[in-house]
Formats: sequence, structure tokens, C-alpha cells
Amino acid sequence: MSKKINKVVLAYSGGLDTSVILKWLQVTYQCEVVTFTADLGQGDELEPARKKAEMLGVKQIFIEDLRDEFVRDYVFPMFRANAAYEGVYLLGTSIARPLIAKRQIEIAREVGADAVCHGATGKGNDQVRFELGYYALQPDIKVIAPWREWDLTSRTTLVKFAEENQIPIPKDKRGEAPFSTDANLLHISAEGKALEDPWAEPEEFVFSRTVAPEDAPDKPTYVEIDFVGGDPVAVDGVKMGPAALLTRLNELGGANGIGRLDLVENRFVGMKSRGVYETPGGTILHAAHRGIESITLDRGAAHLKDELMPRYAELIYNGFWFSPERRMLQALIDQSQEKVAGTVRLKLYKGSATVVGRKSPNTLYSLQHVTFEEDAVYDQRDAAGFIKLNALRLRLLGQRDGKK
Repeated sequence: MSKKINKVVLAYSGGLDTSVILKWLQVTYQCEVVTFTADLGQGDELEPARKKAEMLGVKQIFIEDLRDEFVRDYVFPMFRANAAYEGVYLLGTSIARPLIAKRQIEIAREVGADAVCHGATGKGNDQVRFELGYYALQPDIKVIAPWREWDLTSRTTLVKFAEENQIPIPKDKRGEAPFSTDANLLHISAEGKALEDPWAEPEEFVFSRTVAPEDAPDKPTYVEIDFVGGDPVAVDGVKMGPAALLTRLNELGGANGIGRLDLVENRFVGMKSRGVYETPGGTILHAAHRGIESITLDRGAAHLKDELMPRYAELIYNGFWFSPERRMLQALIDQSQEKVAGTVRLKLYKGSATVVGRKSPNTLYSLQHVTFEEDAVYDQRDAAGFIKLNALRLRLLGQRDGKK
């Protein structure tokens, strides 16, 4: 502690870990703690977090509903890119961190704090995501990461510290928690403990947002999603705001067992980890967006987007939301979405979300050109020259290499 900390803004959930951190900051740094709790649609009641912060002596408490901003300014831009880390993970945890970091820095400026603090461990990705966000937005900010400083290295020591400091402990935290979770409006994740063996199938109690696909209705559900400028604006003809729209898709997806993912992924810090994810609405939205792009995006633009997507997804996963390269890619992606408008119809059935219809006023699909019936717009004889020109280099190679 080379510099005296007078006031710190803590990203505070109200759970055991961040409550212990709150008290630890007060004891270790002898500073005032300001708490910030973001409602990103995690589904938890947030007033208990306020009461617990008050009980621990916090005078400035920020609890803010950021659901619409989260979906509109973070989730939707990411979905315009069809981003999926390592091909499958829809980045539910990753995309929430930049918004929390941004608001923490804003609050730090409002209250005159000289430090910010997060509860991420020293093994995971979130420490990187939070801190890259902090430093991008305020380069000289002091960052406190308790898990890299303190000696409370186990659940047992956390509980002991809490008991010694009269911090209420949820009853299910007194023993070994079966797994840890992170939730927001886009997804819920589970990892650790019972899930650390990648050979062991997750038990059904791990899942909370989706029914098991085998228990989903035997009759399919059909849903239509309207898009404008690459973003969804209505479900089944009903216009909705960003958070309400994703909430509705979560309901439909969860009821049909859609969006489960069991993944061993490569963390940015170098190790592999096993996570179990539920992203019901996001899975539907991902399929629907690709569906509307299939008839509105030119082949070259679509294929270039697919080439760039892994890089874009990796930037978000690794915490580089505020980097110039992510902004550059976003500008390219957003330009591609100008004509991505129309309606997609999907069939939801026992864990799958299948596009079964798509229409757009900006469609590039031409029945006149593609029909198997007689047409007056395409001369099939033109294909002979097209093929010969594309085959020229292959024929020259064959002649050189003596192929017959």
C-alpha cells in the first residue's frame, strides 16, 4: 500500500465474497467504501444488498437498473457480429464486465474516489476484463484486487472472517457450495466444485433457466422476430425494448430446453476451465440473426464477417471491449447491418432453435435466378466460361506436375 486510499468504489453483489471484501477494505485500507450494485437482469432481489451494505456502515450506495443499456449497447452490438468464443460460447459473462467497469469509473469520479475494487479471483478472466476496462477509461485509477492480496484463500477462511466480523452468511454458503454461478439477462453460468471433472455430466440441479430438453413440450413452439439494422425490435409482431425483448426470448427458450452448453474453454490466463452455460434467449437470437443475414447480406460481406468473428469474439472474451481494434471491427460490422432488416420465423423444439422462414424488403434472394423452372434472366451457358477461367490455374498446375 504505497499510496493512502481515502475512498474506494466496490462492485458489490451482496453475497458472501463481496461482503467479506467490503469489510476487509475497511479494515485493511482504513478507507471509506462506496458500493455499486448493477441490475443486469440477474434475477436477484437487490434490496438485501442495500441493507447489508448499510449494516456494514456504507454511506454511499449505488443500485442501478442497467438492463436496457446492457442489452442495447453491449449485447446487441455483439450479436450483430454473431460472436461466439471458440465457436460456441455466446460470451454472457464477458460482455457484462465492460459496462460494470464503465459505471464504476463514472461513480468513482462522481464521489471523488481514488480507487475501484472488484471481487474476481486471480485465476480467472474477470480480473482482466474489469481492470482493462478501468485502465482504458481512467489510466491512473488505483485498482484493488483482494484475491491477489489477502490470505483468505478458501471458503472456510472466508466464512470464519465473516463470522468474526458479524457478516450474515447465507445458510447454503456455510458448507461447500456445489458450484459457483454468474448471471445476467443474457445467461447464467456455473463452474467449479461438482463441475470441475470434465468427464462428469452436470446434474439437473445445475440448470435453473431451462427445462431439460427431454422434458420440454412435445409440440413445437413457433416464434417470429423482426429486425431493423441488424437488431431485433419485435417478437411475434409486438415491439419491445431491448431488455423486455431478451426477457421474452429467455422465457420461450427456457420453456423449450434451448441454450444449454457444457464447455471446456481456454481462459485468457492460460488454463482450461469447464463451464456450464444457459443462454436460452441468446441462442434463439443468434440463430435468428444469422437467418436474416442469409438473405440480406452479400456473400463477400457475409464471409468476411465470418472470418473476422473469431477475432472479435476473442477480444470480448479477453476483456478488450474498449480497445481500438474492437471499435474498428464494430464499425465494419455495423456498416454491414444497414440492410439487415425483416422477419425470421423459428421452430423451438426440445433444445433446438431452427430457422424455418425468413423474409425481408431488402432480400438478395432471387427466385427468378435460382428456380429450377424455365427462366429468362440466367443463361446457363455462361457457366462454362466461368468454370474454365476458375480452372485455368488448376489445369496449369496439372500440366506442370505431369497429371493426366
